[in-house]
Amino acid sequence: MSSEPTVTPTRRDALRATGGLAVAAGFGLSGLYAGESNTINIALVGCGGRGTGAAGDALSTHQGPVKLVAMADAYEDRLKGSFNQLSNAKRHKDKIAVTEDTKFTGFEGYKKAIDCLSPGDVVILATPPAFRWVHFTYAIEKGVNVFMEKPVAVDGPAAKKMFDLAEKSVKKNMKVGVGLMCRHCLARNEMNKRIKDGAIGDIVLLRAYRLAGPTGNMPVPKKPKDKNELEYQIRHFHGFLWASGGAYSDFLIHNIDECCWMKDAWPVRAQSVGGRHYRFDPENPKVEWVDQNFDTYATEFTFADGSKLMMEGRTIKGCHQEFASYAHGTKGSARISTGGHWPSQCRLFKSQAMGDKDTIWECGEETESPYLTEWEDLMKAIRQDKPYNEVKRGAEASLVTAMGRMAAHTGKIITRDMMLNCEHEFAPNVDKLTLGGEAPVKADDDGQYPQPMPGVKTKREY
Repeated sequence: MSSEPTVTPTRRDALRATGGLAVAAGFGLSGLYAGESNTINIALVGCGGRGTGAAGDALSTHQGPVKLVAMADAYEDRLKGSFNQLSNAKRHKDKIAVTEDTKFTGFEGYKKAIDCLSPGDVVILATPPAFRWVHFTYAIEKGVNVFMEKPVAVDGPAAKKMFDLAEKSVKKNMKVGVGLMCRHCLARNEMNKRIKDGAIGDIVLLRAYRLAGPTGNMPVPKKPKDKNELEYQIRHFHGFLWASGGAYSDFLIHNIDECCWMKDAWPVRAQSVGGRHYRFDPENPKVEWVDQNFDTYATEFTFADGSKLMMEGRTIKGCHQEFASYAHGTKGSARISTGGHWPSQCRLFKSQAMGDKDTIWECGEETESPYLTEWEDLMKAIRQDKPYNEVKRGAEASLVTAMGRMAAHTGKIITRDMMLNCEHEFAPNVDKLTLGGEAPVKADDDGQYPQPMPGVKTKREY
């Protein structure tokens, strides 16, 4: 967390000074809520499933009044669907203050949504990750607080941008949350403290698995001839490395991040293997898949002290499934998570066997979702003006994840410095994309997109 001082007084400073009581009516969204001027207004940028979920979690917080006042998405149908879902939810129906005048579509809609906010309010950035640095730059310019989904960068050049923007946001005393919610899990936090106190000794090995069937909007079938290529890629962003970092970056980052948290370190190098086993739907072989992902990944991450993190990922239907992370120490072991992100069901053991009889601590019942806790923590920091900025850590997790992906896609060992300084920027003109315009990657005449070729393409991923 950052400890940078407040730079200039904001609406939230005034609220803190008055104990949250009503302050000058000049603060707020055009004076709409002068009667409850301690309201934190929220704008949602990116109205897919994640953005809609994040907005719902924000509106469910208990730190003080909140209102959703603006929404933006590149495409009208997604905005409409998100608005209807949020408006129909009884638990926060009275917190929706979005009007037809504060719904914005198109690639420039994010600016208009952020312009509806005042310093102290929050914008949710939940578009495909390629746009994260673009939207975060504007949020910093406007001085609004931010919640952004992970990953925050998909390649080395974007990670560099995010590290720089992290420093700028700290200097402006912005409160910024990153959607690596496992770090806000109460059970994992208690286990992390016990590990740091030496409960299992020094960690020498971590293992993580996300073995599932096809996930998200990948794999991707061939684009219909009547569809715009850029729109098609954005709507299937998990299938394209420029948009999301692909399945590796978007799906494996949580396991990687929670393991690095327990180790209290970031890996310095990655060695990976991976492959594409068949590129059609086994239930309908006529449907050919053309996305840029491998469907199997296995990575050995190495930390500076020589210890390892082994990460396995797979997105093939009909195979063994597992979604878990583990740590092995010199005096015992830990189950960081099992069966998904939450509940974690975490435990500490006095042996490597991880049997019930060897349990030395278990978390018990978990009643507070980390998806909500991360929002409670962010809102509390805003209202109490406490230092709170997760961008640098989010950028580190994104960079490490990209290391593992690039190692698999090139067949080479990739170090942190190599990844950070890699010149292959997937979408250098992402801030200039327009509706109906050209996409950063194009299909060939057969509808196929450029794919990784380990050992052949070794300086770039495709």
